[in-house]
Formats: sequence, C-alpha cells, structure tokens
Amino acid sequence: MPALSDRHSRGDHPLRLRAGHRPVAAEPHDGSRAMTAALALLARLDRALLLVLETICIVLFAAITAILTLNIVVRFFPVMSMHWFDEILEMLYGALVFYGAAAVWVGHAHFSIGDWLSKFLPGVRARFVYRLLVESCSLIFIAIFFKYSLDLTMQTTEQTTAFAMSKAWLYACMPITGGIMVIYSLKNMYIELAAVLRPESALAAAAENLNH
Repeated sequence: MPALSDRHSRGDHPLRLRAGHRPVAAEPHDGSRAMTAALALLARLDRALLLVLETICIVLFAAITAILTLNIVVRFFPVMSMHWFDEILEMLYGALVFYGAAAVWVGHAHFSIGDWLSKFLPGVRARFVYRLLVESCSLIFIAIFFKYSLDLTMQTTEQTTAFAMSKAWLYACMPITGGIMVIYSLKNMYIELAAVLRPESALAAAAENLNH
C-alpha cells in the first residue's frame, strides 16, 4: 500500500507519494491529459480555419481589384465586352463580406464599442452571466440568418443574366459562413457557461493566457 513518507531525498517533496522506499512520480490525470489534447486540437483547427478564411478573402479582394482595373482599362481601350462586370462583381463583393465576417468571428476580431457594462455588475459571476446573455443574443441572430439564407439558397430558381447560372452560387456564401458562425457561437456559449459555473477557473485561465 503506498504511504506518505516523511523521509525524502534531496529534490523530493516531503509529502511525495511513495511505494515503499521508491518515489512514485506524479503523473497528470488521464482526464486532464485528454482535455488538454482536445483543447490543443481545437486550437489547431481554429488556426487552420482562420487561415483558410483569410486566404479566401485575400483572393476575393485581389479578384475584385483586377476586375475593377480591367474595367477602367476597357473604357479607354475597348478591346473586349464587359457585359458580365456587374454580375461577377456582385458575387465577389457578397462573398468577400460574408467570408470576412466569418473570419473575424472566428478570430474574435469584430468591431466593438467596448465592454462598458461589466464594471457596473456586482461580482465576477454576474459579469460572466452578462457575457453569456450577449453570446445568446448573437447566436439567435446568426441562427435566424443561417436558416433563412439556407432556405433562399436551396429554393431559388433564378438565373444570372450574363452567364445564365443559378443564383444559388451567389447566395451559397451566406449559409456556409452562417454555419461557421453558428458553430463558433455555440463554442463561445459553452466557454461562457463554464465560466459562469466556475468563475475562479475562468479567471485563472485568463491570467495564464495573459502571462503567455
């Protein structure tokens, strides 16, 4: 039976668990290791998804710039027809807006006027409850947007004028990015709910992140 020994060598803690005269090394709990591994995997997925969204936005912005430049050149040197200009630009602008919104949502980089209400709330738990309510309102809005944008994309029968392609291609960026934002809103709500239930742990984790 392992016992707590008061005899210890240099470098051993006096209350380290021993099996007879052999020190038993402290090992992390299996549950803690699994949780740490899961969080590390999620962090890597976050970075990968953010990189993909940022790359899409850069490509879209470059395409818009190129088409606008080409349109200006064609006005002075009419070597080709650009009857498709408005149609393609509309699709690229829409995709840029929504993929950009998803990117800043994943990276918590949206514009904010500041958290001016938390300082008036008594106690740490009340502040986390307030943040949970904000996340809930965001989730409701994004879920409604996702639902109706998905319905619009699936049910539309319209076609574009220049290329006669389905307008579902123009609308597809909305349910795709809406789905991403719904997933991350649920993730944020889980984090805030955990902070409400265990505010001390949340504060300790925040302090550790600041130290790193």
